[in-house]
Amino acid sequence: MPIPRFHPRLIDALRGYNRRIFTQDLLAGITVGVIALPLSMAFAIASGMKPEQGLYTAIVAGFCISAFGGTRHTIGGPAGAFIVVLYGIVEQHGAANLLVCTAMAGVMMFTMGLLRLGTVIKFVPQPVIVGFTNGIAVLILLSQVKDFLGLQMAKAPAEFFALLKVLAASMPTWNPAALGLAAASLVIMLTWPSRWSRRVPAPVVILLGATAAAALTSLPVDTIGTRFGGIPQGLPAFGVPDFSADNLRRLMPAAITLALLGALESLLCAVVADQMTHTRHDPNQELMGQGVANLVTPFFGGFAATGTIARTSANIRNGAQTPVSGIVHAATLLAMMLAAAPLAAHVPLAALAAILVGVAINMGEWHAFIHLRARPVPANAIMFVTFALTVALDITTAVQVGMICTVLKLIRRMTQVTSVHDEGAGHAQAQPGVRVLHISGTLFFGTADKIDAIQPSSTDRVLVLNLTRVAYLDRKSTRLNSSHIPLSRMPSSA
Repeated sequence: MPIPRFHPRLIDALRGYNRRIFTQDLLAGITVGVIALPLSMAFAIASGMKPEQGLYTAIVAGFCISAFGGTRHTIGGPAGAFIVVLYGIVEQHGAANLLVCTAMAGVMMFTMGLLRLGTVIKFVPQPVIVGFTNGIAVLILLSQVKDFLGLQMAKAPAEFFALLKVLAASMPTWNPAALGLAAASLVIMLTWPSRWSRRVPAPVVILLGATAAAALTSLPVDTIGTRFGGIPQGLPAFGVPDFSADNLRRLMPAAITLALLGALESLLCAVVADQMTHTRHDPNQELMGQGVANLVTPFFGGFAATGTIARTSANIRNGAQTPVSGIVHAATLLAMMLAAAPLAAHVPLAALAAILVGVAINMGEWHAFIHLRARPVPANAIMFVTFALTVALDITTAVQVGMICTVLKLIRRMTQVTSVHDEGAGHAQAQPGVRVLHISGTLFFGTADKIDAIQPSSTDRVLVLNLTRVAYLDRKSTRLNSSHIPLSRMPSSA
């Protein structure tokens, strides 16, 4: 299998580049950079990390994904789909080891690109994708209840039922000011007119409006400053994570989860971008670009990143033409962090929680739960199983069980569409003592029993299998019961 060359899409995009295209990329990149500011901090806090680490991730990973990826429009950075997984890793292994997991996942994603596994997305069925996406959305909603209501509680546990128990016990401590601010922010997030979003996106309005309201009225709500001490005003420091052998071995399962989820999310994002722009991405190069981004980002304090559908869509709607817009987006975030870091200390956590609640509501494919009759019962069952396991256990188990159920469903369906027509002995076109079986469909271990079930008569001397309508023949796995009748081998052309 030939190894694909490392050829970022940016190289092709810069051919014939001119001032007009740069102007479009510049405006789109600045707009998306402003949108990414509150989202990056919110995703970091929800993942159990510091808000500045979300900015570091969006800056470093966002630059690398645009510079080395296989798409023209993808905007990379912290993603809502990662929140549940990242928070679980931080709870179990600590924030420092999350950086190690991210780097390991980067190596795995780059290797997946080298092995031409970029088309893997087509092997993940839609019911599984919808199931774990909706499950993640529910968990994000649940994780933001603390800051949305202003509850006074210890650090929220990652496990679903334990979190429900802690939230229920903390309900008497809810903060009316935090709830009012969060509710108003959520209304803006969900009802902001789309025609205004290009110039003034809803997250930016919430960030500025909620911060001003909390500061001017001295609302008793938690802010980034009260919980984290603000955001450092400066470039991210370079540091080397702990890549000891024991640490790598212990973190391997978590890194595999990050790599698979990151690959799936990035390729889904690329597909959405292709549909919006009528272009085609290079899936293998995209995985290699994502691998580079996740390998480099932890050295600057950032964590796992992937392509983000919402920011990529905003990038396209604002006129982006090439990956330069993603590089501008990273530069815009860096400039805002260096210039306005002290102001971030006044951002209310309730407002950031409202932004994440809005993101979770928008990312969930809730219509799939409503229009159940439009899908077959087995597909709905797989979707609900994946959803339930994502919420109650973890996304890795959910996807594994969902894929196993899908394979079993496929085997059952292949068995149903396979038929054997017995012409019987003494047929007009057959010689005496010769039985002809016409098989259509697939012939493998799951359908071989349909041939075994045919009982030979005392006059049968030869069994002829007509395979002209067989779409697939598993020669190694198929076992036919030939203890009673000899088999006549058909030519390969038959």
